[in-house]
Amino acid sequence: MIFDRLKRFLILLEGTERDVPAAFSPGQAVSGRVVLELAAAARVGALRLRAVGAARVHWTESRSAGSSTAYTQSYSDQVEFLSHRDALLAPPDNGEVTVLPAGRHEFPFTFQLPETLATSFEGKHGSVRYWVKAKLHRPWSAVKKVKKEFTVIEPIDINTPALLAPQAGAKEKLARAWYCNRGQVSVTAKIDRKGYTPGEFIPIFAEIDNCTSRAVVPKVAIIQTQTFVARGTKKQKKLVVTSIVGDSIAAGKREVWHGRALKIPPVAPSILQCRILQVEYSLKVCVDIPGTSKLLLELPLVIGTIPLHPFGSRTSSVSSQYSVSLDWLSTIPEQPEAPPEYSSVVSSPEAEQSLAPPCRSELGGILEGPFFAYIQEFRFRPPPLYSEIDPNPPSDHIRPRCMTC
Repeated sequence: MIFDRLKRFLILLEGTERDVPAAFSPGQAVSGRVVLELAAAARVGALRLRAVGAARVHWTESRSAGSSTAYTQSYSDQVEFLSHRDALLAPPDNGEVTVLPAGRHEFPFTFQLPETLATSFEGKHGSVRYWVKAKLHRPWSAVKKVKKEFTVIEPIDINTPALLAPQAGAKEKLARAWYCNRGQVSVTAKIDRKGYTPGEFIPIFAEIDNCTSRAVVPKVAIIQTQTFVARGTKKQKKLVVTSIVGDSIAAGKREVWHGRALKIPPVAPSILQCRILQVEYSLKVCVDIPGTSKLLLELPLVIGTIPLHPFGSRTSSVSSQYSVSLDWLSTIPEQPEAPPEYSSVVSSPEAEQSLAPPCRSELGGILEGPFFAYIQEFRFRPPPLYSEIDPNPPSDHIRPRCMTC
């Protein structure tokens, strides 16, 4: 029997011979070979290959139908992305079987992935999986099967205008206890862009005002939301990817974050285009208020696969590397104004002092990293005052030069 003679039956994909997982992108060619090693000659009917990629969701919900009757409702759906079939060893036209001699036999294969595929994913109530399966048919015996899974990663480039746009928001909440107003808590937060890749740091700029009579504690977390859709019904699962806890803010005080860093751990990229399964991310700012519900502010995130180009976005790269307030730069117009009339220039110590760069001590409270180069404003620098007296008179011991010499 072939089971007694079959020593090895496996699928090898390119890059997997040394326990390296195979990962492919949509539109890429997948190549490999089916290895069949026999201890003795054996009769084989056919060797067929099939490649499959699909998203599947499934969950159940218990529902009550009266005081004592309950039933379970099941929800399932499936979307197929890839279906490829190939006959690596077809039976002869005369109906006979093929006899393979003892030894190692390799059957190569290649197929093309579609241009649009969802990233491989394993979730609470669903998954996106890709695999290759080989079936070995033999006369008067059961079919021998072998399966090999592989990973597909949909490229998400964060160097796009939509994902480079800053994200900001603000919220406030009244703290009440026994119908008494104990004050208000407000939070504003901003991040320099919407798209990030695993391993990056998100600089968080936030301001928390505690106008209540009790201390509050701010927290920031990255939330992963898995959404499963079947038969018009949605099922969600939320997971905390990573988080940081800020210092307690006393009553009547304010806390300001100038680029507090939150590192993104290795997580699956966002899945946004699949009809029945989505993976989304958000940055959630939470303020624990004693005696009442939490104050929550969410900013959308997209976890991509193509990182930020070193000089792809000037605004995003500057704001993410340096944590300094640049609000004063907003007063400089894009188009330089015409200089004022000479007679209207007023020169005074106060006017000149207003044009000087801010001293280091004034920025000490907002600096948390390298000092940002001060961009000096020069448009209204007044010229020196006119005077009849030469500010650099000639010295007495210097002989006047004869102009005719």
